[in-house]
Amino acid sequence: MQSWKIRLQPLIALASRHPRLLALFGFASGLASFFLVERKESLASIIAIVMLVSWAWLLLENLLTRSLSRWLGLELPPPLLRYATQMVHQESLFFVLPFFFTTTTWNSGQAAFTLLLGLAALVSITDPLYYRWLAPRRWAFMAFHCLTLFAVLLTTLPLIYQLATPQSYRLALACTMLLAFPSLLGALNGQNWRRRLLLIGLLAALGGAGWWARTWVPPATLWLNAVAVTQEIDGRTRKPGANLKRIELARLQARGLYAYTAIHAPRGLNERIYHVWRHAGREVDRIPLEIRGGRQEGYRAWSHKRHFPANSPGRWEIRVQTEAGQLIGVLRFRVDE
Repeated sequence: MQSWKIRLQPLIALASRHPRLLALFGFASGLASFFLVERKESLASIIAIVMLVSWAWLLLENLLTRSLSRWLGLELPPPLLRYATQMVHQESLFFVLPFFFTTTTWNSGQAAFTLLLGLAALVSITDPLYYRWLAPRRWAFMAFHCLTLFAVLLTTLPLIYQLATPQSYRLALACTMLLAFPSLLGALNGQNWRRRLLLIGLLAALGGAGWWARTWVPPATLWLNAVAVTQEIDGRTRKPGANLKRIELARLQARGLYAYTAIHAPRGLNERIYHVWRHAGREVDRIPLEIRGGRQEGYRAWSHKRHFPANSPGRWEIRVQTEAGQLIGVLRFRVDE
């Protein structure tokens, strides 16, 4: 134990003298982690585990600092702990942000969620906002904390455990509710039955709102690498023909139409997605497709709609969705008379 104490004391002293180095390290390591995952996907699980370990430290901070004090006689300065917390927030946000910026369909409600994450990242690197406005307000800090953890879990669970997107979403939402429980309990400041009922109601409302808003949350690890609306698919090379933006009704009725998508997914992930064909805002067909992750260019899959009625002219869109209804992307075309 004494040898560990001797080794750790210089590091603690250095971090105490220059606490902002922790925050800078969090910002840099978050961005570096994303680019490492992009360039070498086999590192994804390792980096995701590191992210979750850093959050485990953050959640058990008080217990670990007491243990260090009792076993090693080391007292961690409060400013150092504050900067370590900021480092975890920065590292997490700048790791997940590139994923969400890549997967967001910007002309949908998903833009609001991703811009909120971007705002949180900006707050995490702006000390006056982080320490003078956010940290003193317990409700705001806890909301910030929950949002960051939620985004981290949405990104890391498919990378580590190859969980399908709906499973990852449910598990991330459940963990976020558990994290919010002690904060809500402290805010209510009482143990009578009315306050307990109010706590249960608030948690149920939080979970319901999170599930209802799932279509506004991008699937962090699924994105479109290539798309096409076409009348030809080469089955041997799995490549589409010419991409069509407009098509005549007679030609459409004669040969039908393919919706081609190449979807990037983590290695080992097997998931069902849907091509939802919509005309004039109304769903016409919902075609399920099974995709498998691991191919850098994306898993190539297509749906083929053969039958189009006489009232087909107008604007069409094909929404590529997960089973939970999260939007991966949209293909659009127009049918002319």
